[in-house]
Amino acid sequence: MPFVGDFFSRLGRVARGQANSGVGALEDATFEATVNQTVADMRTELNKVVQASAVAMSNYNRLDADYQKYVRQAQDWKDRAGQALDAGNEDLAKKALAKKAECDRQIASMQQAVDAAHQTSEKLKSQVGELKAKIDEGERTATTLVARKNAAAAQRKVAEAMAGVGNADNAFSQLNRFEESVSKEEATAKAFDELASTGKDEDLEKQFAQLSNHGVDADLAALKAERLAAKAPAAPYIPKELAAGGASIEAPAQAVEKAKA
Repeated sequence: MPFVGDFFSRLGRVARGQANSGVGALEDATFEATVNQTVADMRTELNKVVQASAVAMSNYNRLDADYQKYVRQAQDWKDRAGQALDAGNEDLAKKALAKKAECDRQIASMQQAVDAAHQTSEKLKSQVGELKAKIDEGERTATTLVARKNAAAAQRKVAEAMAGVGNADNAFSQLNRFEESVSKEEATAKAFDELASTGKDEDLEKQFAQLSNHGVDADLAALKAERLAAKAPAAPYIPKELAAGGASIEAPAQAVEKAKA
């Protein structure tokens, strides 16, 4: 069933992708704790290596101690053989040399194992030293990475805030939404106002308004003329007969006397 196999293979890839994505998000959220735990794991591995190296080096130390014991014994029997010869006792000297030969055989049989154990011990000490140096460097790198991560996160937040993007509850985004809402209300109000004024003859309204203004101006001019006429001095009295006859105009006082007569 190739189709079924391919289906489950693709489904498995999707599941692994989702799992990796989730793990990545979790690691990103707990970056500092993850880095510190990584360094702690390195320290744990170092302790295991040190313990294993210590066991190997301990075996070498015991083997070397036995080896050195036979070396000292061989030298001791050699010295005793010399003492026996000096005393003129060759039989005792031979017995001492026989013991020395046994020690030499033990030394020869142990020589290769001791050399191999010594090389292994020195190599382990060197490797442990290198591993310690790498872990120390890893700790410094971890501290630097955490600092860089925090700085990058802070810089990203500042950049998102300046750009007005980011989380839905971003203050700048919220303010922009308020502004958009107000602009929408203003546009809606303007649209309704335009609809309300549809059908009106604006020019006709303006003409009637101008007529109304002209009426007020005429009333004002009439009121001014009336007030000026009230303030003007009265004209002198002239009898009709004098005005009609064209006679010389007498003084006002004489004219008044004549009129009384």
